[in-house]
Amino acid sequence: KKIFECIYSVDFEEDLEITAWNSSEGEKVPLENPMYPKGNVEFWLGDIQSSMKGTVRHQVFLAWEDYPKTPRKEWVLKWGGQIVIAVGQIYWTKGAEDALISGGSVALGEYAKKLSDQLMELVYLVQGELIVRERINLGALITIELHGRDVMDNIYAAKIEKITDFEWMSQLRYYWEEDPVGDMGSHHCFIKQVESVFRYGGEYLGNTMRLVITPLTDRIYLTLTGALSMFLGGAPAGPAGTGKTETTKDLAKALAKQCVVFNCQEGLDFRAMAKFFKGLAMAGA
Repeated sequence: KKIFECIYSVDFEEDLEITAWNSSEGEKVPLENPMYPKGNVEFWLGDIQSSMKGTVRHQVFLAWEDYPKTPRKEWVLKWGGQIVIAVGQIYWTKGAEDALISGGSVALGEYAKKLSDQLMELVYLVQGELIVRERINLGALITIELHGRDVMDNIYAAKIEKITDFEWMSQLRYYWEEDPVGDMGSHHCFIKQVESVFRYGGEYLGNTMRLVITPLTDRIYLTLTGALSMFLGGAPAGPAGTGKTETTKDLAKALAKQCVVFNCQEGLDFRAMAKFFKGLAMAGA
């Protein structure tokens, strides 16, 4: 739990083979390639990290394949919360770009109506009998899809006609594309915003709520992704309690990257600072 924020436990078989992990809300994810804890603990924990990223990518692929074959209200409950949001965003991006290419703003208006219908379907679903984990997952999905519908309404109102228009390019867009650095023919989820391109990180997020995205959140995302793509940092400034930390953490969730939060209080001495630098150097950050 201290090392992997959202992994509560792993499942060991009788021969000590690790076959799955569990979130604290009870979501079980089977490993794509079950593994044995061999050698020192720091080595096999590293293997779990690699396996986690590979498994999340594989789950995204399976859910992406399953999306056109399964009724949507069944599909959103069939897969994990993080997977549903990522694949939902891939198809949201694809639907918007297909509409713009095929019919410009007219087709986009029809797609915006379809998104509203999908959102209402989720609202009716969340009013039914659900377990706690499913309710959390649907709450996060509705938050993201509500923003997706609002984005589509705004783009339609702005009479956008091409996928190269800035109003569309400035959105956080998800794609399932061929991986240029992977094996021949392998695909991966990529996240794009203007000129910035990120591989979906594969950090397991468990069952967590997402922030409501406002126009200010969008602008912060745009600034931070631009900085990250140039290997720079960001320094959100503002009064206490306005959401600087939470917005940064939510961007990390959107990119499926690990996010480490620490406070620089008076008790922070040179030894604690040295630990930060050691960790950054070991992680290659």
